[in-house]
Amino acid sequence: MDYFSLYLDGLCLGIQSVTHIFFTCRLTGQTQKLWHFLLYFILLCGIDALSGKLALDEILPISAGVLALYGMSRFALGNQRPASWAAAILAFYISQLSFGIINSVEAMLFPRLTGSSLLYLLLLAALAAFAVICAACYTAVLKLFSFASDSQMPHLGLLLLPGLFFFAAELYILHTSYHFAASSLLPTDAGKHSALLFLQIMGLAALFCTLYVYRHLCRSFQAQAALRSLSQAAQAQKAYIAEAQARYEQTKAFRHDIKNHLSVLDGLLQSGKLDESKAYLKKLATASDALSFPYQTGNPVVDILLGEKLGLAKEITTEVSLVLPRSWGIDDLDLCVIFANALDNAICACRSVDGARIIRITGRRQGDFYLLSFENTCPAGPLPAAGTGLSNIKSAAEKYRGAVLTEKEGQRFSLNVLLNIS
Repeated sequence: MDYFSLYLDGLCLGIQSVTHIFFTCRLTGQTQKLWHFLLYFILLCGIDALSGKLALDEILPISAGVLALYGMSRFALGNQRPASWAAAILAFYISQLSFGIINSVEAMLFPRLTGSSLLYLLLLAALAAFAVICAACYTAVLKLFSFASDSQMPHLGLLLLPGLFFFAAELYILHTSYHFAASSLLPTDAGKHSALLFLQIMGLAALFCTLYVYRHLCRSFQAQAALRSLSQAAQAQKAYIAEAQARYEQTKAFRHDIKNHLSVLDGLLQSGKLDESKAYLKKLATASDALSFPYQTGNPVVDILLGEKLGLAKEITTEVSLVLPRSWGIDDLDLCVIFANALDNAICACRSVDGARIIRITGRRQGDFYLLSFENTCPAGPLPAAGTGLSNIKSAAEKYRGAVLTEKEGQRFSLNVLLNIS
């Protein structure tokens, strides 16, 4: 191997090292570091040197490269196995297809330039084109989706099988029709290489079609999960509303009978029956307590929901300063969506920290808008990805031309829900 071929080979490995690691990190949501690139470059150089020394078939070093990238993703970047396999196969499949496209062009054009000084410049141009095609394909894949969150990419195995099939087909094409750059300059039939060029372009198109379908399949899974969650929440919220209506009827009946109770009590006092009067008053107090709510917001549905949710979290300090308007056009079902999801998230966050835990709920009217504020203790660190609960709150707020704002400062998280009540 002459110095130019050695330089060209090293430059090609360097391009692959940078693009593969950068693509894998972006795809899986990890942060790339300089030592990742250097270690992976050393691994690729070792594989290339060993395959050249042992005169191995191209399939073996490419497979070893896939394993090396999987190892980098799995152990150096800390990704899960399915995401690591998918990232490694996608990275090599795209680079090998790009390499195959350039090889097809080289095989059709470069044999005519054998012996020309222009050949070296064209080889460098071909390598640059290879890098551009790879970068464009990686960018397109990253725009489709990422594996940063396992919950956003369910059933990743559905993507691995077609990915492996495409990758195996490309390796077969490279094995049967091409070798590396030095041998691809041999004169061959131009029609054959035109057909291979078309097949490899179709291979890229098939990849993107598969990724597009997979993305929509994942969105379908997410929509089904969200629908199930909403159905369960709706059933729970209907129960809150039914209980609130029952409480209201009981309170109405108690208030209707209060005059009779007072008459009985007056008769007992006038008869000097103090012990019987005290016992009767105690029974009235018990009945009154059973009808009262631990939190008084002016909305029975919210009162019951607060009492049930916060009553199950007695280890958490709660502060509720909230008076809701009697008529403001907000449906009780939507109120349940907002309060139930906000309280569930707040209680879960509080229970994941040690020390003081607090949930603070406030509300105030601002003109034609009403602002609900939920504050709670939370673990230190960045905000987690928005889940179904927060998405439900946003949907309920947008129904009333409102908005949702989340903030985090240290171990304090706040959720503000603005509702248009005009």
